[in-house]
Amino acid sequence: MSRVYNFNAGPAALPLEVLENARAELLDFNGTGMSIMEASHRGKVYEDIHNEAIANLREFMDISDDYAVLFLQGGASTQFSMVPMNLLPPGETADYTNSGTWASKAIKEAEKVALINVVADCSKDIPTRVPLASELNLTSNAKYLHVTSNETISGARWNDYPETSCPLVADMSSDILSRHFDISRFGLIYAGAQKNLGPSGLTVVIVRKDLIEGAPDDLPTMMRYSTHIEDNSLYNTPPSFSIYVLALVTRWIKKVGLENLYKQNVEKAAVLYAAIDGSDGWYKGTAVKEFRSDMNVTFRLPSEELEAKFVSEATKSGFIGLKGHRSVGGIRASIYNAVPVEAVNELVKFMNSFMRANG
Repeated sequence: MSRVYNFNAGPAALPLEVLENARAELLDFNGTGMSIMEASHRGKVYEDIHNEAIANLREFMDISDDYAVLFLQGGASTQFSMVPMNLLPPGETADYTNSGTWASKAIKEAEKVALINVVADCSKDIPTRVPLASELNLTSNAKYLHVTSNETISGARWNDYPETSCPLVADMSSDILSRHFDISRFGLIYAGAQKNLGPSGLTVVIVRKDLIEGAPDDLPTMMRYSTHIEDNSLYNTPPSFSIYVLALVTRWIKKVGLENLYKQNVEKAAVLYAAIDGSDGWYKGTAVKEFRSDMNVTFRLPSEELEAKFVSEATKSGFIGLKGHRSVGGIRASIYNAVPVEAVNELVKFMNSFMRANG
């Protein structure tokens, strides 16, 4: 079997060790004679894995008991609605920043269910970026400020989160556990698992418990955070296999070392951006340098024809997922936690070779 170099934006690369572990246990998990996918979510066999995954996330992010760690479904897209439904009582308002496609989607859904203010908007800026602190026109009585930590499509991220008097809420789908951050500064974090945490089908939500006390009584049961807090995310059947794989990923992170992983992420991004910046403008990064993402590296070639040729030849050479999002074009290399250093080094070699042949 030949493994490709996987630069997909999501679902994305998983650690090879995790895949091998899951394969080994697929038919017989821990001597039970069945797969974890076949185990009851009410039984101890599954419950131990479920709780291990929560405990490891708490350890990695230093999450206190003031917060609940939830495993939900529906992706980050469902959280676009659940956040305001639970955190914004009638008559209250929240602030949102618009930094690109995913922030725009969060705003669009929030506006359907609550009163919000867009306090900064750089979503159409080229090169792409996130708002500056000086651009934030914050509302004095806002219940929270929502940011999209890393824009997967544009390749721009928040390096320093804004200082606010209200809780921060962040969509961290594409950069959770990829760098340092202080959980105590946030009221709520949500992340689709399919980039840095595990397979698709699972959404991790970390919410400060006191923030949901004012949730309206008429919210549908499944849309209430309190429902899932009270039942440890087991109110209904959870995406048990996705949670199992997340538990394996957290074991892998422990083995690699969280600090080593953070350092590796910085080094991988630096190597790739050095190749872009060292091409005398043949490759052009699409994000403002000081806002460049370490997870999603976006760039253009001199023409769309060359970009199509680049993607085609890269695919034939075993580099998968490099075509930019359909809304913006170009090239995008997603180098999440599980993408090895070797993959980035080989991609740089290909980029240099392609430039020499076509430049």
